[in-house]
Amino acid sequence: MPSTADRIDLGPPRDTGAISSFGLALLVHAALIAALTWGVTWKRSDRSVAFEAYLLSDTPQESAPKLVEATPPPPPPPPEPAQKVQEVKPPEPNVDMALEQEKKRKLQAKQAQQGRSEKELKLKQEQAKRKAAEEAKRLEAKKQQQQNQANAAALEAQRKKNIARAMGLADASGAENAKGTAQKSAGPSASYAGMVRARVKPNIVFTEDIAGNPSAEVEVRTALDGTIMSQRLVKTSGNKAWDDAVVKAIIRTEKMPRDTDGRVPTQMILEFRPKD
Repeated sequence: MPSTADRIDLGPPRDTGAISSFGLALLVHAALIAALTWGVTWKRSDRSVAFEAYLLSDTPQESAPKLVEATPPPPPPPPEPAQKVQEVKPPEPNVDMALEQEKKRKLQAKQAQQGRSEKELKLKQEQAKRKAAEEAKRLEAKKQQQQNQANAAALEAQRKKNIARAMGLADASGAENAKGTAQKSAGPSASYAGMVRARVKPNIVFTEDIAGNPSAEVEVRTALDGTIMSQRLVKTSGNKAWDDAVVKAIIRTEKMPRDTDGRVPTQMILEFRPKD
């Protein structure tokens, strides 16, 4: 029995437009490729060729120099290959050197301690010496003060003794069997004080005005012939100028007169007043 496929009139109609559709699709794709190619070519073309313009000006102007394109800098050199870091091993500790340094450090510390001790000892010794010197100076000053006081007391006693002796001479008769307060051989005569005053007074140089009539007393020591050996102010008048004038006058006198018996007292205290 024959099939239905063998009969043309009974099968589906044949597609006669497939070939024309395929050709149309190829044409559209070719047109699209051409349009893309032309677009890329148009964008890369030089615009200065496509457009030209002329500018006119009443004032003549010089044309600008031609633009010179700058030369691009040379590319940087390629980086050098990194050097291989050599691995350095730490040195091994030197035990002997460390011990030597520690020994040296201890020795220096010991020497520094000894130096400080010596300085402290020296300072204490100097302080002790200064203290001893100050104490000795204080004792010497005290001793000198006591000696001065003793000398002053002795001089005062001698002065009073001389005054008492002089007062006794005023009442003495001078006879061998006299029984006064002093004998003739015990002191100068009654007129000896006037003799001394007459010898010393011309040598006094004093021109200042002085209030009152103060007294200056001078201790004089002489040799047996009357030569003045020393003089010392034992009682001030309160006026230094008058005291100095009296002392200088005794120095100028150089030699005391002899008494009526031919002798010269080896120690005497002389009293002078500026208005006597």
